[in-house]
Amino acid sequence: MAGKPKLHYFDARGRMEAIRWLLAAAGAEFEEKLIESSEDLDKLRYDGSLVFQQVPMVEIDGMKLVQTRAILNYIATKYDLYGKDMKERALIDMYTEGVADLGEMIMLLPLCPPDQKNTKLTLIQDRATNCYLPAFENVLKSHRQDYLVGNKLSKADIHLVELLYYVEELDPSLLANFPLLKGLKTRVSNLPAVKKFLQPGSQRKLPGGEKSLERARKIFKF
Repeated sequence: MAGKPKLHYFDARGRMEAIRWLLAAAGAEFEEKLIESSEDLDKLRYDGSLVFQQVPMVEIDGMKLVQTRAILNYIATKYDLYGKDMKERALIDMYTEGVADLGEMIMLLPLCPPDQKNTKLTLIQDRATNCYLPAFENVLKSHRQDYLVGNKLSKADIHLVELLYYVEELDPSLLANFPLLKGLKTRVSNLPAVKKFLQPGSQRKLPGGEKSLERARKIFKF
C-alpha cells in the first residue's frame, strides 16, 4: 500500500499551496517535510531528488515529482478532478492558467520594492476586476451550473476558490460584483474535505508576511 504523499517545501504558501489545496480537496492525507535551511535544500539537490534543482517536490506513488503544474495534473488525474475527456481537460487547463496568471501577480507582490508596491497592487486590482473575475463570472453565467466544467468539481474550481481567498485578503470589496463567484466559493468551501482544510490548525498556510519572506531569502539565498 502506497504511503501518504510527502511534500518538500518551506513553511509558507509559495508554489506549494495549490498542491496542498488540491490534495486536501481530494480528501488525500499528506505529510510535509519542511525545508528549514539552505543546507536542507542542498541535501535534496545533491542526493538527486530534484530533477531541476528546485522545489516544490512531492513524493507520491514511488515518484519524486517537481514542477508545480506537473504535480497538480498528476494529482488531479489520480483523484478524478480533471474532467471526463480531452475537451473538458482543455477547458480545465485554460481556466487553471487564467487562475495562475492572477495568482502569480499576487504571490510576487511581497517581493516588490516598497516604492513600487502600491502601483503593483493597483494593477492587480484592475486586472482582477476588469479581466479575470469577470471572465470566470461569465463562464458560470453561460451555463448556470455549479462548477466551471461539466457540472462536476475539478481542479479548476479548487484553484479558483483558493485564488478568491487571496483576492479577498487583498481587498474584500473586489468580489462584491461577482455573485456567482461568491456562490462557487461558498459551495466549494462547504465541501467536507475543504471545510476541514479551512479550519484553524490544518495544513493550510496563512499569509506569511515579512518573517516568511526573510526565511525564504535565507533558504533560497536571494
